[in-house]
Amino acid sequence: MQLPIQSQSSLYAEEWEATATPEDLAEIARTADREGFAYIASCDHVAIPRRLADAMSTVWYDPVATLSFLAGVTENVRLMSHVAIVGLRHPLLSAKQYATLDRLSGGRLILGVGAGHVPEEFEVLGVDFERRGPLLDETVDALKAALGPDEYPEHHGERYDFSGLGQQPRPAQNRVPIWVGGSSPAAVRRAATRADGWLPQGDPRDKLPAQIARLRRLREEAGVDEPITVGAITEALYVGAPGRPVGRRTLTGKPDAIAESLREYAAMGVDQIQVRFRSRSRTELTDQIAAFAANVAPHLNE
Repeated sequence: MQLPIQSQSSLYAEEWEATATPEDLAEIARTADREGFAYIASCDHVAIPRRLADAMSTVWYDPVATLSFLAGVTENVRLMSHVAIVGLRHPLLSAKQYATLDRLSGGRLILGVGAGHVPEEFEVLGVDFERRGPLLDETVDALKAALGPDEYPEHHGERYDFSGLGQQPRPAQNRVPIWVGGSSPAAVRRAATRADGWLPQGDPRDKLPAQIARLRRLREEAGVDEPITVGAITEALYVGAPGRPVGRRTLTGKPDAIAESLREYAAMGVDQIQVRFRSRSRTELTDQIAAFAANVAPHLNE
């Protein structure tokens, strides 16, 4: 699940998040960990221009700091950047941060990456927004080397060139999984040719089968033999009767009905789903997480 509080876009943030505390965030992470969720995720934006602030807000916690904090209060749940705009930073800098996070968390990192969409963010950091796609392609290649097992990683590309520079600690994982987020043709191609996982953004259910078919075709054409984890972000959920308006696209009702609906994703070829629950407080959210884990999740693979 994508964590609340750490990003507060008006598209999905609940009212209670505006006054939430670090302890609220920690307790939600502990609940997801305790209830057996696969991963918790944190977003990435450096700075939001005024023209977008009403829609996006300016609340975007740093993913490395956030996930490191949560690594210390959890034990098993994986820690995912969803998504890190890694093109804004030199890959050796990102590798230093995320390798340390992976080491300190005992190998729980999933590095989710994306191209970014805010031009001013790139401009202020001196990065070419119009070239962000090719830049991300090379950055992913460089990160694969920099997050690998070698103490002295090596990469020679158009923008980045490094060798003979040692970085410790190395990640705890022999291979940090890199997932690409996004549904544009470029993002699907990037996931197919370079990534260990793909997480679409905003694709409705009826669009996913064609996207997944294209992903697998491109991967086969590129000669990539390793399996890829295909994800999906579900509709908002509420287990049980909410007793209030929660939006017409929210899946609500009895656990077996929700599970039946979510099983459609597996039939499309989706390997994992990211869920989000409607809530009015931290307590209601943690109750929803527990209800989903106990009453919905066990029936997803029937």
